[in-house]
Amino acid sequence: MAAKKSSKKVAAKPAAKPAAKAAAKPKAAKAITEPLNKSGLVSYLVEASGVASKDVKAVMGALEQAVSSSISKKGAGAFVLPGLLKITSVKVAAKPKRKGIDPFTKQERVFAAKPATTKVKIRPLKKLKEAAL
Repeated sequence: MAAKKSSKKVAAKPAAKPAAKAAAKPKAAKAITEPLNKSGLVSYLVEASGVASKDVKAVMGALEQAVSSSISKKGAGAFVLPGLLKITSVKVAAKPKRKGIDPFTKQERVFAAKPATTKVKIRPLKKLKEAAL
């Protein structure tokens, strides 16, 4: 009986190692030649990860909500997608009306006042910059 136990252990170990290698080493990403819309991105992620499309859509929805609530008025004001980009909301102060020279007519005129606004700025991080090279 001892010989049977050892043969089972030997048979089980080689089967476990290829699974570990496959999990540790993902497939090489091929270039995407056309811009992806939402459904295209979902299908790409389904193929690349092997996760169900329903789950990918749920994750994308949760990510969208996380970004929105992070940069909202009551949120942190910033959201970082690690390695890819940083999204921040920036408050721009109001600008009073002013006198100036119209660049088209070269005549002096009064430019209208502008109210305070909030802008969304998206900054690429290192991995995204390197991917564009």
